[in-house]
Amino acid sequence: MAEITLKGNPCNTTGDLPAADASAPGFTLVAGDLSEKTMADFQGKNVILNIVPSFDTGTCALSVKTFNTKAGQLEDTVVVNISKDLPFAQKRFCAAEGVENVTNLSAFRCSEFENNYGVGLVDGPLKGLLTRAVIVVNKDGNVLHSELVGEIADEPNYDAALASLG
Repeated sequence: MAEITLKGNPCNTTGDLPAADASAPGFTLVAGDLSEKTMADFQGKNVILNIVPSFDTGTCALSVKTFNTKAGQLEDTVVVNISKDLPFAQKRFCAAEGVENVTNLSAFRCSEFENNYGVGLVDGPLKGLLTRAVIVVNKDGNVLHSELVGEIADEPNYDAALASLG
């Protein structure tokens, strides 16, 4: 369990992020067409997991748009935005904001993700959602970078995440 804050108030997560050099845990999440996607679907690509509480908050929206711009065109790299928003809401947000270079997946029915990655919020006002984190996984499925953002209202360190790709 990790302790973070939301506007200075303590919150706790379901566990700890996968460490650098560890194998990224598998997952099954829901795509925009309600099909299921797994980590194996991204095999052979670098994967940036941009984990957010909800696309409907200012900081989450900014991180989705920023990764779309900064990493969406990288060769052999896919940006995967993950929240518990319904896939329809994620799709609507991206269409309205012109976000086209990312993949959105929902954890709304997939508790294994929040448990395996340690990103579920177990208390505080956002209890039941995911916390803000970024995990970069290389083509071999190993974690290159992981950041649990200490204050949920803050943006992640985009430059550190991108720099981990070399």
